[in-house]
Amino acid sequence: MLCFQTPRVLALLFSLCLFPVCTATAFPAKSGLVLNMRNGRVLYAHKADLSLPPASLTKIMTLFLALDAVRAKQISLNTLVKIGKNASNVGGSSMHLKAGERVPLHSLLAGMAVASGNDAATAVAQRLANGSTKNFVKRMNRKISALGLRRTQFRNPTGLPDPGQKSTAREMALLARAYLRAHPRARDMHALPSVSHNGRALYNTNGLLGQQGIDGLKTGFTSAGYNIVITAGRDKTRLLAVVMGAASRAARDAAVEELLARGFGVRK
Repeated sequence: MLCFQTPRVLALLFSLCLFPVCTATAFPAKSGLVLNMRNGRVLYAHKADLSLPPASLTKIMTLFLALDAVRAKQISLNTLVKIGKNASNVGGSSMHLKAGERVPLHSLLAGMAVASGNDAATAVAQRLANGSTKNFVKRMNRKISALGLRRTQFRNPTGLPDPGQKSTAREMALLARAYLRAHPRARDMHALPSVSHNGRALYNTNGLLGQQGIDGLKTGFTSAGYNIVITAGRDKTRLLAVVMGAASRAARDAAVEELLARGFGVRK
C-alpha cells in the first residue's frame, strides 16, 4: 500500500479543501451563499454573483415596500384593498382572490409570504402605486439602487418570468437581510405554516420550516430552477442562506443543508 504522507503532499491536500468543509461533491445548485445575520459576514459562497432569475424571491421586495408604506402611515395593515380583474387573473401561484372583493392588506401580505400569491402581489402593487404596476416596479428598482445593489433588476412585483428580471444569490441575501432588519416582525409572517382565504387553506411553500432551526423565508421557481431564501437560528447564531438555480426541490433542499452546515460550522 502506498503512503503519501509527506509534508508537501499533505499541504497540497489541505489546500484543496474548501473552507470550512472539505468535500469532493459539487454544490447542488447553480449558486448559493450563507451569511451571518448579525454582522453580514459571508461564511460561504458558491458562484454567488451569477446572474439568475429571482422568481418569487422578487416578492421580498414587494413585501419590503408594502411594510415601508405601513411604517410611513401611507396605508394601514387593516386597509381593505379592492381586487381588480388583472390581479385575480395574473396566473401562477395564487391565493385565489376574486375580482371585486376587498381584502385587508395584512391578509394579502400573508398570502404573498406564505402561499406566494401572484394575485396578492399584483393587488398590493397596484394599491400602493395608484393602480400602476409599472410605477410600482420603478419604486422597486429605486429601492434596489438605494440599497447599493447593482446586479438586480425587477420587471414585475411577482417574479413571473421576464427576460429583464435578474438578480444574484449575493444580492438576494443582502436584500433579505435589509428587509428583516427594517421589519423584524415580518419573520413571524413568513414562519406561518398556513393561512386561509375564503375558507381555503393555503400552505407555506417553504417545506423546510421547523427543520434545522429554519424559520423563514421565501421560495421561488421558474424554468431556470428552484430558488429559496431561508433564515435559521441555533443557540445565539442566526444565518441567512440563499440557493438559486437548483434542478429540483430535493437539490434545493440539499443545497440549504450544505449551506447551514458550513454556516453553523464557522467559529464566530
